[in-house]
Amino acid sequence: MTQEALLIVDMSNDFVHDEGGLTAGKAAQEIVPMIVQKANEFLQAGKVVAICMDAHEPNDTHFELWPKHNVKGTWGQKLYGPLEVWYQENKEHLNVLYIPKPEYDAFFETNLHDQLQEKGVARVHVTGVCTDICDFLTVYGAYARGYETVVYSKGTATFTNQHDLFLKHMEAIFKTKIV
Repeated sequence: MTQEALLIVDMSNDFVHDEGGLTAGKAAQEIVPMIVQKANEFLQAGKVVAICMDAHEPNDTHFELWPKHNVKGTWGQKLYGPLEVWYQENKEHLNVLYIPKPEYDAFFETNLHDQLQEKGVARVHVTGVCTDICDFLTVYGAYARGYETVVYSKGTATFTNQHDLFLKHMEAIFKTKIV
């Protein structure tokens, strides 16, 4: 059987909470229950759950492009609401990973690939925000490293009107299964 991992991308206060620095707002808030449900299902089935979280220094050049968000150690970088509760309850589990990331792609300059390889993961399931930025580029990162990819339409969201277009791109370009 192929080992699988659920990647929860950038579901921080800054990206989800109404008062976040770069929020997708209600669209992101609406996917939280589904992500928590999937995280529980994955852990109960012995699968991996990886929290992939933007992690920026206060003076990061990234803020020349975007409003300040996900500064390391701030309220904005913490997981949003029920996801923070879930993480606090499960963070000691051997199959729960926390991956701080400097860029859009959760595989770029992180140890995500190494940790997934150690656990025998061949298929990643992607949830979180934003469909057309970090989710899209994380799917590319997974594809480029040979993973099969699955993306949950109702488990991803964005602050633009490009959600459906980028799901179609992932399916066409990276052979991602959209569910």
